[in-house]
Amino acid sequence: MQKLVNEIAELCCSATTKPTLTGIPRVLMIQGEVPEHQLAAVYEPLVGLVVQGGKTISIGRQMVPMEGPSYFVIPTEMPATGSVRQAKNGRPYLSVALQLDQKVLLDLLKDTPNTVAFKNDTDEFSACPATPEFLEVWLRMLRLMKTPEHIAALAPAYEREILYHVLIGPEGWRLRQLFQSHQKGSSIHQSIQWVRQHFTHSFEIEDLANKACMGITTFHRQFKSITGLSPIQFQKQLRLLEARKLLTYSGYSVTDAALDVGYESTSQFNREYTRFFGASPARDTKRLKNDSNFH
Repeated sequence: MQKLVNEIAELCCSATTKPTLTGIPRVLMIQGEVPEHQLAAVYEPLVGLVVQGGKTISIGRQMVPMEGPSYFVIPTEMPATGSVRQAKNGRPYLSVALQLDQKVLLDLLKDTPNTVAFKNDTDEFSACPATPEFLEVWLRMLRLMKTPEHIAALAPAYEREILYHVLIGPEGWRLRQLFQSHQKGSSIHQSIQWVRQHFTHSFEIEDLANKACMGITTFHRQFKSITGLSPIQFQKQLRLLEARKLLTYSGYSVTDAALDVGYESTSQFNREYTRFFGASPARDTKRLKNDSNFH
């Protein structure tokens, strides 16, 4: 196992503290002391493999700690925060990611037997230990960086193999639940996308449930099981992440940022911002602007 990890680390030696392109479609790598403000973001749908070091992702009230080599699944666009730590042997944190392609997943689901899927007892996210077989297919994928002429022919096969391991693993049910709804004429995915695009607008849960062709109770349960958040929590965290950008990058005042992302009460915005980021908007923005890693 360590030999596999070592070779993956050698292949990814050019990775930086920001998501780094590999030349392979949808495959990214990142290593080093990734600043926490960068990990507080709206995560794109992906499978992330922590190769070495450790990472903790916070989704709502859930804390998902993981130590390399292990992987995690972000099934849809969703707000989260995180932190990374270097490996105990002094090696830098390193992870690679495969961004999810909806068409590839839907095609693969047709060829994956439902009987292999299993669901844990709760809806909580969890880290999944990486098996030697899982690391081996990642290694084959990353070796393509040395032979780019083979990428077009081989990367799609390796991508399917990586996703297959995920689908039959502990978090595979989350992807199935999300994408199989497309085939049944209802889609929780469409409702998640609507909130993502209209997070500054108020909404009624009933309207969202109707978009997904579900009853309110079923919709609320499925939304939370996939994202780890209720629709209202999901919207709130999107608003706070966007407000942080406005405050730090665009020089907005606290009041203007709060109003721009949909808050009607500045005091409520201050309370929820402080609870989410651990500091008031003014203090948090000042800290970020003083952070030499902030760009």
